[in-house]
Amino acid sequence: MRKCVYPGSFDPISNGHVDLIKRASKLFDEVHVVVATNIQKKQAFTSEERIQMVKDCVKNIPNVVVKAYDGLVVQYCKENQIGVILRGMRNYSDYENEFALFQYNRDLYPGIETVLLMPTTKLQIVSSSAIKELVSFGCDISKYIPNEIKTRVIEKLSK
Repeated sequence: MRKCVYPGSFDPISNGHVDLIKRASKLFDEVHVVVATNIQKKQAFTSEERIQMVKDCVKNIPNVVVKAYDGLVVQYCKENQIGVILRGMRNYSDYENEFALFQYNRDLYPGIETVLLMPTTKLQIVSSSAIKELVSFGCDISKYIPNEIKTRVIEKLSK
């Protein structure tokens, strides 16, 4: 069985994330979406809220598993016999970050591969940070966020 893990904080999940999950679900038999805590960022949503939002957005994709994990993604891969980490790459800055992560992951788990997917052109600019900022200024985020969670995101981030 070909499995991959798609990790992220998903704070909140965006249309860009969903696009990559849908595309990965066609490439792999099983896609593990791992909702992680990024210690370098302050999360706006709790882990439980982020998991539920992801589940709501991918409920129609049968080969997607959504889990929370507090350790290193590479540890999750080892524990679940997953040999591929899927990452999205929007720009050169993402490439630099992903290249460093690739090296660390390879050192920790020599059998791991990293697959980078480019987002659809219209979604290249989408980021969770930008969504938070747009909501704080009362802007319409309909193009950037799944309908299933739009109301929740606006209510939470407008406070």
